[in-house]
Amino acid sequence: MTKAELVEEVSRVSDLTKKHSEVIVDTVFKSIITALHRGEKIELRGFGSFRLRQREPRKGRNPKTGDKVDVPPKKVPYFKPGKELKELINRASESTPPVTPTPTPATPVPGTGLPQY
Repeated sequence: MTKAELVEEVSRVSDLTKKHSEVIVDTVFKSIITALHRGEKIELRGFGSFRLRQREPRKGRNPKTGDKVDVPPKKVPYFKPGKELKELINRASESTPPVTPTPTPATPVPGTGLPQY
């Protein structure tokens, strides 16, 4: 699901305009990002939690030259699904066959022949 599809679903379910629904979706995303930036943990009961994980510094390799490089420590966002979400997903997958998405061909970038994603 894309952000646009999420906005469409919020609009459909809530009887709000797409513009109002987009403001709501953007506000939720910005609130999560702001809380993570402050180092807070976000817990959405029945859904899951967002938190930051600290990645330690490590030795990496430049794929182009093969030279060793120092990769600095960094914080990365992490999502841990909640128990209820996992149960709902597993229950749904047991009772219904998996849905295979229909592939959509990429449209070429004008003048290049390269696909546009």
